Amino acid sequence: MKIGVIGAGSWGTALAVLLEKKGTEVFMTGRNREHLRAMKKERENRKYLPGVTLGEGISFVYTMEEAAKDADIVMFSVPAQTFRENFSRCLPYIGDDTIVVNVAKGIEQGSLKRLSEIAEELKPGVKYAVLSGPSHAEEVGKLLPTTVTVASSDEEIAKKIQEVYMTDRFRVYTNKDVIGTELGGALKNIMALGAGISDGYGFGDNAKAALMTRGLAEITRLGIAMGAKPDTFAGLAGVGDLIVTCTSMHSRNRRCGILIGNGIKPSEAVKEIGMVVEGIYTASAAEALAKKYGVEMPITETLNLCIEEKITAADAITRLMGRSPKSEGHESYGL
Repeated sequence: MKIGVIGAGSWGTALAVLLEKKGTEVFMTGRNREHLRAMKKERENRKYLPGVTLGEGISFVYTMEEAAKDADIVMFSVPAQTFRENFSRCLPYIGDDTIVVNVAKGIEQGSLKRLSEIAEELKPGVKYAVLSGPSHAEEVGKLLPTTVTVASSDEEIAKKIQEVYMTDRFRVYTNKDVIGTELGGALKNIMALGAGISDGYGFGDNAKAALMTRGLAEITRLGIAMGAKPDTFAGLAGVGDLIVTCTSMHSRNRRCGILIGNGIKPSEAVKEIGMVVEGIYTASAAEALAKKYGVEMPITETLNLCIEEKITAADAITRLMGRSPKSEGHESYGL
């Protein structure tokens, strides 16, 4: 079996390591040739995933054609805002029987499309699956126990990816809810920014727990309005991913939020993180989707004002705590 990996960041590298250890032939490419050469020579991704050895079964190639042509699976691990560009460039080399696995989490700005919608737009009938869940690359690369879910509208495709990716340290569940799985992975990054801002400002554990819980209510409401299944948000792609991203220092969204909570401007915080912070982009897209579907998302709206530097972290907490009294029940989750 040949698997092409598009994107040489931390997550793509960690999954390449996992697949290579199963005896799979992996061909990885990325936008920076010098980076690829260094990985090939050093057998390590020192820039994005230091300390993890890259097996000899991982080949580093300089073109998408070399990575994707005749591949059984092409895995995209690129920032969500570049998915369309990368998929378009790779399209000539993706066969009709090739399974496309996306492991990025986000919503395209402007079009407000999920990444599966972009793939279907560019290649109608594409065999598509999304892999998501609580899974930091730093831990997967070290083969620490991790559990994720793979979603596809075609149950056989989901089962195939489950079989290919599953190991004794990487457990994979399947489901058919592509919408919910993609939205859970994308929207939790917004809440992780909020959790980081809360931590950075020193609001305490109570505030963070409330933000995560009510944040899940927002994610669920929007997801249901867009056609997702409620149960998905109680699973690995929903609350599971939310917990790990809001509480771990491996999360660049949370780390970025901590810097903002410390008084650093969002634009400067992103520069300091040094990698793409998807929550920054997703917040505005989520707010636009909320308006489109008539869904109330006060946390998302408030965090977006912080990101746009229209209010401070202190203003945000005052704004959220001062909202009119509400009842908590199934209806608040859109159920």
